[in-house]
Amino acid sequence: MRSSSPHSPRVVVLVEPAGELNVGSVARLCANFGVQSLRLVNPQCDHQSEDAQRMAVHGRLMLERATVHDSLLSALADCRRAVATCGRIDHGDIPLLTPDQALSWLLSSGDGPAREGEPVAVVFGREDRGLSNSELRLCQRVLSLHSDATYPSLNLSHAVAVVLHEMNRLQQHSLNDQAVGPDPAPASAMSGFLNDAESLLLEVGYLLPHTASARMAKVNDLLQRATTGPDEVALLRGMVRQLRWAVRARRP
Repeated sequence: MRSSSPHSPRVVVLVEPAGELNVGSVARLCANFGVQSLRLVNPQCDHQSEDAQRMAVHGRLMLERATVHDSLLSALADCRRAVATCGRIDHGDIPLLTPDQALSWLLSSGDGPAREGEPVAVVFGREDRGLSNSELRLCQRVLSLHSDATYPSLNLSHAVAVVLHEMNRLQQHSLNDQAVGPDPAPASAMSGFLNDAESLLLEVGYLLPHTASARMAKVNDLLQRATTGPDEVALLRGMVRQLRWAVRARRP
């Protein structure tokens, strides 16, 4: 069974970070734990400030090379697998995994065709409210740390430290050697299919505008649990487009 570490660069994604000290600390952690790149989605602070650089210490090069993206979908565009972190109790029906479960899956190359060079990502949310449910659903797995239920949310840099430590521990102890299935469809492909399907289902009256978002979220959860691959998503999207054509062709 293949381990992903030789061929899958690891990236950390921060969504709308607001604290320069936190961003600098995360850059240092990325350097500590061998993360290849840091990606920032719509940062709410100057990530190149003096304070950020001071906290980065020997991770300053990581900070300087950090890329900025306008959306989480853009930041995950080239990632073959992504795990989101959640410290909220109001995450709805989204299943939460332990770090061992989620990170072992993230690091495994599975039994599908190898996609060498494509990174795997861990995504962290805003300091004050984390990731939204729609952002969690752009990732194929969601983990929750073993914090106390009365106050589950950790400081951003502390959460990053725990997760990256667990990733290295799993790699060093070869807990990710077991194949766990092929890679899922990229977030952009899944999002495009769901948008197409929602549009068609609204058009034929299966969905109603005020419930469409909640119903499609359940469809997304189902497909993510099944680890639906890129070829399968392409098949489903082709079916939706053909059905749309057939509906319109038969309409008087």
